[in-house]
Amino acid sequence: MKERPEKRFPTIGCCGIDCGLCPRYYTAGSSRCPGCAGPDFFEKHPSCGFITCCVKQRKLEVCAECDEFPCSRFDSWVGGDSFVTHRMALVNLSSMRETGLERFREQQEKRMALLQTMLEKFDDGRSKSFYCTAAALLPVAALEESLRQVQGQIGQAKVRTMDAKTRAGILRGLLNGCAASARVELKLRHK
Repeated sequence: MKERPEKRFPTIGCCGIDCGLCPRYYTAGSSRCPGCAGPDFFEKHPSCGFITCCVKQRKLEVCAECDEFPCSRFDSWVGGDSFVTHRMALVNLSSMRETGLERFREQQEKRMALLQTMLEKFDDGRSKSFYCTAAALLPVAALEESLRQVQGQIGQAKVRTMDAKTRAGILRGLLNGCAASARVELKLRHK
């Protein structure tokens, strides 16, 4: 059997994608993505040029650790595309390069914990992708404040605990408000 490269942090893509904030990371069943070079990754994504270069050949955790970053592999990502997490990939890698992988990982864990709260307490079965996008694109403080406010609004409105649609609607409204204030687009771009 071929040797599989290993990463310490599969929730952080070597290319800078927020794997731990992707809807497919939170999907149950065979379509679940295990993150960057995570368990069963190579069965689902047999070839990834970033992993080949960064992890397999250079034995690095992320492209930000490479002396050649940013290389031409990222040229097509400038300006982003419809895959929302591509929007933050270069920003994430620049942050890792500037402040270090450990600090970025700590920030990522905060985002993942906030996302878990959104998914566990406010998912109406149709909001997972929206929450993942918000967790990836909005500042941590905005996510924390939105969760604090939604609890207050739910308490004031006396929303039944089981009314997932209403709870999700309140949180989505708060997150959209934060996005508008920060001039962040939470919807997919269509080219």
